[in-house]
Amino acid sequence: MPRKTKCFLLAIVCVLLVASCDSKAVYDVYKSVPNAWHKDSITSFNFKAPDTIKNYNLYVNLRNNNEYKFSNLFLIVELNYPNGKAVKDTLEYKMAAPNGELLGTGFSDVKENKLWFRGYKKPFKFNEEGEYKVSIQHAMRNNGEVRGVENLEGITDVGFRVEQAQK
Repeated sequence: MPRKTKCFLLAIVCVLLVASCDSKAVYDVYKSVPNAWHKDSITSFNFKAPDTIKNYNLYVNLRNNNEYKFSNLFLIVELNYPNGKAVKDTLEYKMAAPNGELLGTGFSDVKENKLWFRGYKKPFKFNEEGEYKVSIQHAMRNNGEVRGVENLEGITDVGFRVEQAQK
């Protein structure tokens, strides 16, 4: 193997190792979307509150590919607290630049997006001990149509991430 190729491969491995060392993550799980994301399909994540003292940032993580044909994404995200309280939001995220290029990180046609859910405007604390549940569903529609997009193509994985906020 030529020396340049070896150096390049070593650099890639180092970048991957540094990127995988993520001490802020408390919970970070992805679930695959088979073929297309059906409008009635809800992806859920269950996790225990890390503590009730520190501040946290909560994110919806998505992986999408070039089959995603929209410039934005509407999601319905519900956060269920251990003692029965539930908070439901309809959120919009920008997914493409004005020229149509998909946003997110990644070297291939698969892009990874880390989308804010809680903690960006004001600190988020888990004020109840116990198990929380987050449910995520897409709410996409074509322009001028009342009915939602039945099968949303281009989303390959849906994830949820909790990380300790920076001080």
